[in-house]
Amino acid sequence: MPQAPPPGPVSIVIKAYNEAQHIAACLESALRALADIGGEVVLADSGSSDATLAVAARYPVRIVQLAHPEERCCGIGAQLGFEHASGAFIYLMDGDMQLNPYFLPAALELMHLRPTVGGVGGRVVELNNGHLEYRARAENPAARQPVGAVDRLDGGGLYRRSAINSVGYLSDRNLHSYEELELGLRLREQGWTLWRLPMEAVSHQGHQTPPYQLLLRRWRSGYALGIGELLRASWRSPQRLRAVLRLHEMRVYLGLLLGWLLLGLWLLSPIALAFKLSGLAALPLILLLAISWRKRSFERGLYALVAWHCNSAGLLRGLLKSRQPPKQPITCQQVQAPPAMKVQPQDAQEDQAVPSPTRSYPPTHVHSTP
Repeated sequence: MPQAPPPGPVSIVIKAYNEAQHIAACLESALRALADIGGEVVLADSGSSDATLAVAARYPVRIVQLAHPEERCCGIGAQLGFEHASGAFIYLMDGDMQLNPYFLPAALELMHLRPTVGGVGGRVVELNNGHLEYRARAENPAARQPVGAVDRLDGGGLYRRSAINSVGYLSDRNLHSYEELELGLRLREQGWTLWRLPMEAVSHQGHQTPPYQLLLRRWRSGYALGIGELLRASWRSPQRLRAVLRLHEMRVYLGLLLGWLLLGLWLLSPIALAFKLSGLAALPLILLLAISWRKRSFERGLYALVAWHCNSAGLLRGLLKSRQPPKQPITCQQVQAPPAMKVQPQDAQEDQAVPSPTRSYPPTHVHSTP
């Protein structure tokens, strides 16, 4: 069993919900990553009903749990962990991930060399390549996870606490998805930059749920509302609003909604019923054939079309959903406190985070600074 890490500059925040199968490997990877650097692990649980907490309680980590499970969403889990973390640097990951132990030293070195870098990520390696959606992600990692300056750190990353403090909070507690993009937009608006290193940061198990059941699950859980919630959260900032409206998927969903609106007007027009029915049948068929041709797969084309409709409807639901103040403290219960350790001032933690110049790391991981 891994020992408690020494005092240090990094807090690893793990957000989890019903991850009993993966949480042990996740926690062990996090504790190994902190063995030389020092820090703490904070598990933010969103009301798991399986053995997640029982497994996690075997490890020297802090465990906090959402008091009201009905509030569960991606944004609130990350923010809950942040509110109970003390490190000068915050690493965010999911409970079905495993952390590469070489990533944190490389990320800390880059952040020391470039004080305006507010967050650093790496590649997320998808392990569930049998799933239609995750297989598509794994096929073109360069396009989905570009190296260098980026607008978000999907799949988690290491953030500077001073950068988070400058924008008020880590993640918007109202967002069911797109929380990393929303954070990236706020950070960049304040002059911070985000960077992705050309190395593996985490491996990700991903969902085992079949593709169409996963879409249904995302609808029921509210995940599909994220794009609309993001749009509403950005209204008061013209810069962020323009960035959200420029998103490729936003244009797709708005275009799809516009298409169905025009089709509805077509059905209400004084035209022969046969022409109306032909239009109703032709639009989905044309879309399906076009998407399948572009994706070179009928299976992927059909899944994309169904997913687009799910997310387009979610956009409307999310846009109309009421919001709570994102800075409002999250009600929770502390399930387990880690062994007591001395907390250093933030400046001392940042100094401690600088890797020793005499320490050696695998060359493919460390010397990839911009």
